[in-house]
Amino acid sequence: MSDDEIMAKLLEEDKEFQKVYFEHRELDEVIKNLESRNTMTLDELDVKKLKKIKLSLKDRMESRIRTSK
Repeated sequence: MSDDEIMAKLLEEDKEFQKVYFEHRELDEVIKNLESRNTMTLDELDVKKLKKIKLSLKDRMESRIRTSK
């Protein structure tokens, strides 16, 4: 089973995975919006912090996918 197939299955069946997945996607949108503002003040620090959180969420999803193989 491919990673995409496992992800689709987890999205259907695993509430915790759904939560992490949608939080990851939401942070992605927030980061894109902050980066598009062209202001480099507190926004830059916010973006860095959000990117770290987003990466952590992605790591959790990938770990869950690996354990589902």
